[in-house]
Amino acid sequence: MEWEFLWGIKHNFGYLYPKTTDFIFSVIGEEMGFIVGALVIVIYVIMITRAIYVSKTSKDDEGSYLAIGIAGIFAFHMVENIGMTMGLLPITGVPLPFVSYGGSSLITNFICIGLLINISARRKKAIFID
Repeated sequence: MEWEFLWGIKHNFGYLYPKTTDFIFSVIGEEMGFIVGALVIVIYVIMITRAIYVSKTSKDDEGSYLAIGIAGIFAFHMVENIGMTMGLLPITGVPLPFVSYGGSSLITNFICIGLLINISARRKKAIFID
């Protein structure tokens, strides 16, 4: 028997109904295994810690609050979606950032990353301004 991609039992036989949106992490874990699932979690943890670093090094309070709020949004979405797919948390329909299928979620995540990049770019204090 040869291995074929996207032929998992859980999502092909209807155990997971919204498999491209809400339960995408379970499909990733079933099809690609523990290493790729753990890699997805590690990438999210790195992204959240970088957002916290941007918040700590921001030159004004508004940028700091905005960056820590964005880090909180990403952390909540990651924990809620992965906990939901593992059966630890109730099913709420919170998307996994940058992975779940959905246009409004993806646009919102891109706006949040753009705000983080802007806050990070403006964290240096001007030297020659009176």
